[in-house]
Amino acid sequence: MKLVKRIANLGYGSRKEVALMFREGRITDPDGEVLYADDQVPHERIRIDGEPLDPPPGLVLMMNKPLGATCSRKDAGRVVYDLLPPRYRLRDPALSTVGRLDRDTSGLLLFTDDGALLHRIISPRSRVAKVYEATLAQDLRGDEGALFASGTMMLESEKEPLEPAALDVLAPRRVRLTLTEGRYHQVRRMFAAVGNHVETLARISVGALTMDGLGPGQWRALNAADVAQVFSAPPPADA
Repeated sequence: MKLVKRIANLGYGSRKEVALMFREGRITDPDGEVLYADDQVPHERIRIDGEPLDPPPGLVLMMNKPLGATCSRKDAGRVVYDLLPPRYRLRDPALSTVGRLDRDTSGLLLFTDDGALLHRIISPRSRVAKVYEATLAQDLRGDEGALFASGTMMLESEKEPLEPAALDVLAPRRVRLTLTEGRYHQVRRMFAAVGNHVETLARISVGALTMDGLGPGQWRALNAADVAQVFSAPPPADA
């Protein structure tokens, strides 16, 4: 692929705008030597205004999604894409969230432009574990763990029972819940079904991948070892 198209596909501008960058000498190698549009240069040796080029297609990011942001491209309020560089909205192939967290749920959110990887993560057959921590409006009554783990729990308007879920009690009103599926507002609906209400909810891991110290709204690109953790068992509840 020609350099102009490769850089334009990363969202740095239209092909015409990227061609102008070449003419202005803004695209160089790490030593500051000006590159030309027909040069054959490895991705990692390209600089724009002295900065390394964004990762090529196959990009995977994780973000600590803050409260109040929605997993949408078009919303009247704040969206998760506002927390990324503006050019990330223009990448081709497009960068998409891997599943969603609602506006009132914070925590670990993945993005990728790799469609096959996205579908592998969200596929029920992959049984990727998602771990949430929640605070509740009322004390647990005591039988929630057995019910959630039974594989027979039905939610209102659903036609299939929930897959077994593991409940770890951290305090009378604080829990950790591990799911291997992702139905609409599942955690909130599970507790509503047993007469309780989720007051705060955060996803703390996907597989063995955790937020690794990211603050709200912060993000980073993942490497192959990070992505492999997505398909590994989650850390224990006391980790």
